[in-house]
Amino acid sequence: MELYEKNGNILYILNVLKKYSDEDHKLPISELKNKIKEEYNEDIDPRTIRRNINLLKEKFGYDISTYNDNNIGYYIMNDPETDFEPGEIRAIIDTFSYSAFIEKSLADGIIKKCRNLQNIYENEKIKNYKVYSPKGKTSNIEVIKNIEDITNSIMNQKKIQFEYWKYCIEGDRVEKKIVSNPVVSPFAIIYDKQQFYMLAIKDGEKEFFHYRLDRIKNLTETTQKIKIKKSEKEIEKYTDTSVEVFSGNEVEIEAECDEYLLGEVIEKFGKNVQIKPINKNTFKMKLSANPLGFKLWAMRNLDMVTILKPQSLIEEVKFVIDEASKKYNR
Repeated sequence: MELYEKNGNILYILNVLKKYSDEDHKLPISELKNKIKEEYNEDIDPRTIRRNINLLKEKFGYDISTYNDNNIGYYIMNDPETDFEPGEIRAIIDTFSYSAFIEKSLADGIIKKCRNLQNIYENEKIKNYKVYSPKGKTSNIEVIKNIEDITNSIMNQKKIQFEYWKYCIEGDRVEKKIVSNPVVSPFAIIYDKQQFYMLAIKDGEKEFFHYRLDRIKNLTETTQKIKIKKSEKEIEKYTDTSVEVFSGNEVEIEAECDEYLLGEVIEKFGKNVQIKPINKNTFKMKLSANPLGFKLWAMRNLDMVTILKPQSLIEEVKFVIDEASKKYNR
């Protein structure tokens, strides 16, 4: 038992430094000794503490500031290459709090792990932080596992099979229903509009298709090798042109937009779009994109977007507007 306690000294010291010290909260040797006693009910003499801190610095590479450095006490200095800054931790917490793609209990678990990466002083700042998560959070707890399994299958160059569900109307009820059990060749995982998607090609098909990861259940890796070859350039081009995560051939599209949409257009379409100012209030955009996806985006911003080309897309939008107008003019 005595040997066990002696071997634990270095961990007691390290954990107390991680939990209770930073640049603004340096621990004098007496306070460090008291914290170890409070946390682990162990009395460690100052010489042993100093010896173990030197061991942490010299053998394990911890950047620990000492009394000789600052004339106050000890604290673990932040490593910008490996340690998260408080703002980065908060960004991770916010991402998992608000994202619809991850089930609530899994999100809570990840947030707890993030908090454990911080000392007590940073956690004190967010102790009353409340998460107002969307009502549309998924109930599928397999999402994180799906990301791991798909990534492994891509690395192993193996096809996968899974159950894919959608919401369906069954009589007077809305139900979740397994609609397919495809075998696919996975190529990438992409993120769009708070959702993860798998980019894959279904057996017997030649074109990419998107599958939402939160609608995939019971995923398994098969023994079949992926035979279709797709380069990173092809995958990147496809994701750049698949507006609103719709697959299919892209067409040349031109549209006139209000200046209000300039930021959204640049962020959404990135390097794939050409922008030419018309005046201070409007600009023209030109890009190659999936027409169905672009139509849905344009319809959401109907009062600020006018499609100029192609004529087929203009006619589709006019038809939708005419049909909607009939419904509201009854």
